[in-house]
Amino acid sequence: MKTLKIAIQKSGRLNEKSVELLKSCGLIFENYKSSLISPVSNFPLEILFLRDDDIPEYVQDGIADIGIVGENIIQETEAKVILLQRLGFGKCTLKIAIENNSAIRSISDLNGKAIATSYPVILKKFLIANQIQAEIRTISGSVEITPSLSLSEAICDLVSTGGTLKSNGLKPFVDVLQSEAILIGNKGSEQKNLIQELLQRIQAVLRAKETKYVVLNVALANLDAIVKLLPGIKSPTIVPLAQTDWVAVHTVISEQDFWEKINLLKYAGAQGIVVMPIEKMIL
Repeated sequence: MKTLKIAIQKSGRLNEKSVELLKSCGLIFENYKSSLISPVSNFPLEILFLRDDDIPEYVQDGIADIGIVGENIIQETEAKVILLQRLGFGKCTLKIAIENNSAIRSISDLNGKAIATSYPVILKKFLIANQIQAEIRTISGSVEITPSLSLSEAICDLVSTGGTLKSNGLKPFVDVLQSEAILIGNKGSEQKNLIQELLQRIQAVLRAKETKYVVLNVALANLDAIVKLLPGIKSPTIVPLAQTDWVAVHTVISEQDFWEKINLLKYAGAQGIVVMPIEKMIL
């Protein structure tokens, strides 16, 4: 059997979460910080640790079958790869930012201005879509300092918390692109079965992070109202209790609407609510 190859960041904001995800899938590997290639001992997989800018090309050219990379990198490189799964971490926004005292008030005010960025492809598409004619100045790094050096009137860069902008006297002006970590694949990979098997593991981990396992006690008189609130994966599990006319209800609740559901359950008569994390969820 051929070995599947996955490319992830060697260092950077996605490295730690990518490694954590793969280990959560039950994969065993070591020495990833000191090696460019790390074999997995319990799955036919090799992990390649690369610069994030190189990952799309490695996957596109078939050197790696799949890869984990920021969506912004795919948009910028225009790599011919397929999206397999959004991973829910590494979320950030590519924003245009301006100086705190800038006279720019509306997006049309960017006409004729110079914008410094490390993402000229994405920025150009955005400007064309908004019918803005601005000069794009491509900078390989530290674009935040260009307005203070009079090299640009605005910048276009990734923003997570906004701390770097603030420390350089800048403020967010307009969003260009929402980005997060994604799993990409080579269109012609011969390892489709292995990719599907690994993808199933990844999806099981992601589902588990998005849900909570809930056990609650309820009187039979209130059971119908509780069941209507809790569809579960298919339907809740009902277990009789030693106390007559009471049952325990086992179900799964989405993290997104967890607290709203819990409050509704209490109002409907639920008692002794126990909430537990889920390690994996396979459908």
